[in-house]
Amino acid sequence: MSSTNLIVVTPVERDTFLVDGRLEALKSLIAPCRVVDVESYSEASWIELLQETNPRILVAGWKVKPLPADVRSEVAPALEYVCYLPGSIRHFVPRDLIEQGVLVTNWSSSISRIVAECALLLSLACMRRVAHWSHQMHDEGGWKDLTTVTQSLFDRRVGIHGFGAIAKELLPLLRPFTNKISTYTEGVPEEVFEEFGIRKADSLPQLFSENDLIIELEALTPAREMIVDEALLRSIPEGGAFVNVARGALVDEEALLRVAQEGRIQVGLDVYTVEPLPADHPFRGCRNINMLPHLGGPSTDRRRDAADHSLENVRRFKRGEPVESPITLEIYDRST
Repeated sequence: MSSTNLIVVTPVERDTFLVDGRLEALKSLIAPCRVVDVESYSEASWIELLQETNPRILVAGWKVKPLPADVRSEVAPALEYVCYLPGSIRHFVPRDLIEQGVLVTNWSSSISRIVAECALLLSLACMRRVAHWSHQMHDEGGWKDLTTVTQSLFDRRVGIHGFGAIAKELLPLLRPFTNKISTYTEGVPEEVFEEFGIRKADSLPQLFSENDLIIELEALTPAREMIVDEALLRSIPEGGAFVNVARGALVDEEALLRVAQEGRIQVGLDVYTVEPLPADHPFRGCRNINMLPHLGGPSTDRRRDAADHSLENVRRFKRGEPVESPITLEIYDRST
């Protein structure tokens, strides 16, 4: 049975990920191939397309329809490699497919520096109370007075919860401001902290209570749901800040709202337990909370970084070499 590889993206994904010759390079790498606008396919016609083309390589974007569990046995038996341009793949790739040996990759750490940049942005916004002053300047005709309190990130104590790829990219962004940086996570060897020159806190309560700014970057697992509770949030020194660019479900959001409304701390959020954030959510309007609508990464202009990562992996696959950062069953099970 013949095989035609597929590039399944929307026009917007094509024009942001696969820019400046990247689409042409990808087409050349996986020829024969078809470029398909996923938005023109229903669930049924998507299955028909897979049956018709029987791709060995499938490159896809956010809007791709889910792969059926029987894709290799009944639909597209030639399928060997699913190269997903964005991040979370659980809605798209059945676990059984990885168990059957199909190679799956996503953007992995190619976007880490962009998420780290967003963490820095929200940290600075908290220090300068941008949410409050944006509201005052736009809607209230406000201006500073002699009672106005401002803060700087310089020489602040910063605690990072989690120490994965994003935290490692964040360190050089923070160091022009401060060397008082510590972290807490579990399962990371001591030599990693030594390599990056960062102090490890003895516990999560110590991390929160001994730093002026906490940046949430921990991976979400079932055991870590709402691990950031009210006690931890209240232990942040008054006038401090909490920034979350990891996952909303890591935090007890009701407790976070209570603490923020009391004015004890500033908050910076890019992620929420429910997304999109409901229009009537009480976070909206709380002027201690600086909010973004999950824009952490990659920014539109840097989606090309994820495409470059995918192109390199496709080249490796075609040469019979190991790809970078494949999705293992362990990674799949802890992803969200």
